[in-house]
Amino acid sequence: MHTVTAQTADDRSVVPVMAMPSAAPVEDTETELDAGVDSPWLTVVWDDPVNLMSYVTFVFQRVFGYSREKAHELMLKVHNDGRAVVSSGSRDKVENDVRKLQEAGLWATMQREA
Repeated sequence: MHTVTAQTADDRSVVPVMAMPSAAPVEDTETELDAGVDSPWLTVVWDDPVNLMSYVTFVFQRVFGYSREKAHELMLKVHNDGRAVVSSGSRDKVENDVRKLQEAGLWATMQREA
């Protein structure tokens, strides 16, 4: 830390002033994070012992606007494989999808696409 002297307006006294340290360039350490911002996110629905298959199909139709056939296909994937990816997109979109599915009582999570 350096001190610099400055004179007041009437030039009769000297007042010490702290000099600001010079700003060193800062490296961008967020490059790794930036790379993942554009990668799509996935909405995953997990099989559960509570909801009926017909209800899960209904929720997929209602939340995503899927046809009955598409919703039924995804429900069977959840039932047979234990999970299914039901939507993808930006983080905000997928967070909203997961929230809607959870509000409907389904077990849903989000993850980055690998």
